[in-house]
Amino acid sequence: MALKRLELPPPRVLLFVLSAFLGFLALEGFLLWAYRDTPLRLGLLDLLFWGALTFWSIKVRVPLPMSASMSQLFVFALALVVLSPPWLAPLVSFFARWNRQVWYKELFNRSQDGLATALAALAWQFFRQNPLYMGSWNLSPGVGIAAASITFFFANATLVTTAIHLANNVPWREVWRKNSAWIAASYLLLSPIALLLARAYETPLLGNWGGWTVLFFLIPLYYSRFYWDEKVRLEEAFDTTLELLMNALEAKEPMTRLHSERVADIARDLARKVKDGNEAYAQAIYRAARLHDIGKIGIPEAVLLKPGSLTPEEFALIRSHPQRGVELLSPARKVAFDNLVYNVILHHHERWDGRGYPKRLAGHEIPEEARIVGLADAYEAMTAGRPYRKAKTPEEALREVQELSGHQFDPRLVEAFTELWAQNPIWRDREAYIAAKEGSLLRSTSPQRSSASALPSPSEPGPRTSEE
Repeated sequence: MALKRLELPPPRVLLFVLSAFLGFLALEGFLLWAYRDTPLRLGLLDLLFWGALTFWSIKVRVPLPMSASMSQLFVFALALVVLSPPWLAPLVSFFARWNRQVWYKELFNRSQDGLATALAALAWQFFRQNPLYMGSWNLSPGVGIAAASITFFFANATLVTTAIHLANNVPWREVWRKNSAWIAASYLLLSPIALLLARAYETPLLGNWGGWTVLFFLIPLYYSRFYWDEKVRLEEAFDTTLELLMNALEAKEPMTRLHSERVADIARDLARKVKDGNEAYAQAIYRAARLHDIGKIGIPEAVLLKPGSLTPEEFALIRSHPQRGVELLSPARKVAFDNLVYNVILHHHERWDGRGYPKRLAGHEIPEEARIVGLADAYEAMTAGRPYRKAKTPEEALREVQELSGHQFDPRLVEAFTELWAQNPIWRDREAYIAAKEGSLLRSTSPQRSSASALPSPSEPGPRTSEE
């Protein structure tokens, strides 16, 4: 444990963490100097009360994708901004967190909380010192708390997004979209509660202590966090449902067990390589690849398991599985999946030369994600074998993939796939892959990072036409 706390992150991450910490110290020093004459109206018990609330708000945070999380810290931090000199709330935010993480993660989390609170305090003070009026109405408190809330959100979200971007090599916009964009409105809508808590604490409504009123308002505030929590849980529920579907599909065609899982591992490694280590994209490809043949769940077993030649009608039925898959998952569009998943399901049998199906797209008309999964799907099918075809060796399958470069497959992907194959990843040989899976020893070509978009689940069979 001691060694873990002494470990160092990559240099650019360490530089960013130290910059955030120094930024907090500089801004806190400025606030202490600029507002040194502002009286502290809170006593020791008041400070302990608000410190405890801040600590509690962090402890009930909601986990997000990409190792991030969110909490209602900002509500109590903003209330303290209203109640105290500008320098106090940032200090409370900095010291209230205690998660016993690796030292640089702990330092960054404390620094970004303190820095965001300090910037919010400046926004609040600006409108206190420059009042806004509409007739006889003083709009400064409402506008000030809204400005402070927006400032806190953008400061906090920008720092966290940048840290994840630097640590995991994930595009900045992708991190922002997954973790921050959807929650922005909540900050603005909940900001009046911070002002309400501060005013209630100053003017007790229950007993002779404002803390009772604040604690009373914690009940609806606590349950408001379930809006965030339920969004995360909804995605997990969809993943579990799809895992059950994959189990059902595997039960229909057990001869091709682990097909989709192996395809997903190949596709993830290939996506990671062609996108220079973009982990978010690689995990999204993995999830989509797990579902690429989901449409076959609606095809009769007699056709799926037929050992001989297919009739034209049966062949057309097999070829309908991409469209069936899209239709099957259409209720989840914009709720659990983005277009990447549907592109993979619909287009993974398109060919570079335009002779694939169902849309006969060619070249770059085929979405990149579908080209990646299509190559992985074909290699897996070649080396797996079917009742009507003997399995190829990994070397034979690689040669066929190379021969089909520019015909069935994107030449750039074939080149990247060849480089990956030469590294002898566990998925290269199907028997080795199955043995590793059964022994829970599977490792991908590159280290896997945890992500909510990864879906480690059972397998599904491959199509009769994977090598077309």
